[in-house]
Amino acid sequence: MALRLARTSAEAHLYMELHPCESCGESSFDPASSVVAAEGELASRYSGTCLSCGAAREFMFRLPAEVLLTDDEDPRFGDDRPSELLDAGEWLWLADVLASGTPVDPAGTAAPGRRSARIDLLTAASALSEVLKFVPAGADAVPAEALWSGRGHEVYSAEPGRFRRIRLEAVRDTYRDIAARFG
Repeated sequence: MALRLARTSAEAHLYMELHPCESCGESSFDPASSVVAAEGELASRYSGTCLSCGAAREFMFRLPAEVLLTDDEDPRFGDDRPSELLDAGEWLWLADVLASGTPVDPAGTAAPGRRSARIDLLTAASALSEVLKFVPAGADAVPAEALWSGRGHEVYSAEPGRFRRIRLEAVRDTYRDIAARFG
């Protein structure tokens, strides 16, 4: 099986967090990372033991031809291509998780909390941008083949209308607008 592309380190780490230990279900994992040659390409290898049960864990991802550097103020998970690691529903789920814990109004929020809320909302907006990458040019919604995980199918089944381009763009832009209030 060909290695799948991890467009950024953030995308690789998110994938590992969403794929817990097969032995015990724990997602905590403190891997050592290295760059290796695999299947004739450069790959990132993350290996270590589960912090709960001690089972060996390893993940390998193909490296992109060009490294995309990101930071907290401009969170990005990849270039213009759709993810090979996470499906559209998983990205929407992530946006929901990140945005659900943030206040809508910065009033009464201390500086560290405002910064945290801003970063969470910007990251949620970035996750929605990832969903939008699955919408083909000229289409108005994410196609069924862009959902391949159990979590992705659950999110889609709960409310398929959330995968429409216009709605994704509106929510993404709203998150960005709210995040600006926390600046």
